Amino acid sequence: QVQLMESGGGSVQTGGSLRLSCVAARDSYRHEYDCMGWFRQAPGKEREGVASIATGRGSTDYADSVLGRFTISQDNAENAVYLQMKNLKPEDTAMYYCVASPTPSGGYCSIPLLMASNSRGQGTQVTVSS
Repeated sequence: QVQLMESGGGSVQTGGSLRLSCVAARDSYRHEYDCMGWFRQAPGKEREGVASIATGRGSTDYADSVLGRFTISQDNAENAVYLQMKNLKPEDTAMYYCVASPTPSGGYCSIPLLMASNSRGQGTQVTVSS
């Protein structure tokens, strides 16, 4: 498994912005775990995949609930993935986890692929108040 560490969570009001960061252990990030992203989980609710990015090609995937508001990006030099969140809503309140996965041969990086991975960070809390 790859070591992942998130940061950047916090409390904001509706309409506010936050930027989450995820840094992966150097060796694993570059050579194996080429699909990274975020999922979230609110108390009493199921996990929800938020976004994914293929660290090689840069292709991205978003959940419909965040499309147009959240942007996932990467910095390969820093072994980092970011989630820029804008126009936050109370329903975005959740623990956000960075997750990574190798992309299987013949497959592609996607939110469903990441949701099946066990390689995740400890999470960072995002709270949006109305």
